[in-house]
Amino acid sequence: MELNDLAQANTNTQAQQSSSNSKPPRLLLDFGWRKFRTLISDENKPNAEPLYIVDYKQALRKRLRFRHYSTGEIFGIGDLNYFSIDANYEVHGRKDQIIAQKRLETSYAHRSTAISTKDKPAKLTWYSDSNFTAWDFVCCDEQQLPIAKLKMFLWGLKRIGQIEFMGEHAHNQELQEEIVVTSLTLAYEMSLRIGNLVNLLGAACARPGHEPKARGPGHRTAPFSPSGESTENGQPEASSS
Repeated sequence: MELNDLAQANTNTQAQQSSSNSKPPRLLLDFGWRKFRTLISDENKPNAEPLYIVDYKQALRKRLRFRHYSTGEIFGIGDLNYFSIDANYEVHGRKDQIIAQKRLETSYAHRSTAISTKDKPAKLTWYSDSNFTAWDFVCCDEQQLPIAKLKMFLWGLKRIGQIEFMGEHAHNQELQEEIVVTSLTLAYEMSLRIGNLVNLLGAACARPGHEPKARGPGHRTAPFSPSGESTENGQPEASSS
């Protein structure tokens, strides 16, 4: 009887662990005033060390640096702009842009290699909504299905936000790190836009929905257009006649 109870308890424990592992990750953002940085941890693993650090040491240069907590290695960079309404970012050495799709609304898009199909980056689109307590940034895939959401707490002093993942790619670590970089870069770019009158002029001069610029040697510049196929050097193939 005791063995049966032990076996049942073991089965229940394994089921709970399996359920925990299959639960979509939710990352918690905790700001540290003394070290002026944000620690990002997995809510599903409360006893584990944080996963990432958002480093604000170059904030005066309008730059965010994203590090792995365990090694201190930089895996991402977010560059904000005072004039342009677009933002630049880098993830694992790949440089790209977060492009505004409209002038006066929070509608942005970036290209994801984490869920690319046929070696072509997928277009992910960002939308936002806000209320008195929170500012949400929702990322949708090419079928306009939500795959991630950043919630920034407007009145948070320590817990400043959280990032949720959903859908079939929720456990894709490459996508998670890409979303960490792009979502926070976008959130801080929008915060900069709100308090920056010069940015209104930038919005007036902007070309919403334009193709991202090349961002360094060898960088792929596949267009957003779903009909445009790209070659290995990132340029559209010439049509044969």
